[in-house]
Amino acid sequence: MARTTGSDGEKTEAALREAALTLMARHGYEAVTMRQLAAGIGVQAAALYRYFPTKEDLLFTLMREHMEGLLAAWEAARPPSSEPPARLAAFVRNHISFHVARRHSTHVSNMELRSLSRERLSAILKMRSAYEKELRRILREGAEAGDFLVEDPKLTAMAIIQMITGVIVWFRPDERLSVQEVTETYLGMTMRLAGAKTTTREREVADV
Repeated sequence: MARTTGSDGEKTEAALREAALTLMARHGYEAVTMRQLAAGIGVQAAALYRYFPTKEDLLFTLMREHMEGLLAAWEAARPPSSEPPARLAAFVRNHISFHVARRHSTHVSNMELRSLSRERLSAILKMRSAYEKELRRILREGAEAGDFLVEDPKLTAMAIIQMITGVIVWFRPDERLSVQEVTETYLGMTMRLAGAKTTTREREVADV
């Protein structure tokens, strides 16, 4: 992908990415044109092709960077403790925090996989699989240690991912619950879904 050097080029590209996420989340990838994106950031449509030769190049870049950011966030949030319950709690908290802060990006990344070419779809799915593998490993090791009661780690991981990603569908920061309150509620549900012996809150009380 070609990049225009200098602060103006960087600002234009950043504005383009933000406009693309907003419009694609609202109207869908197919309904959004490069002309619309150009009008949204106040430049000529031809100028956008210096950054992204095709609209699919733009979509793929947005989706790839979303997954790169998610994987990097988990690496930073991964706790030093090897205990599966602590790792599961960190995974859920990081996942919800990351996605709530990136509502449009999450929506585009989940809904527009069908718009990618086969090769690019494969690349994104590989990254998603690597991320979900982390959760499956936590569940499997927790079951082996007796911390969780999980018959099918893969299926349970899929259910957990769907549940904790779904927060973005309904959550709004100005409603009665804070992000932290929602996160802790979903964490409790996750622990029950994983068949944890005790909830995170019960563990914290027991440690006092």
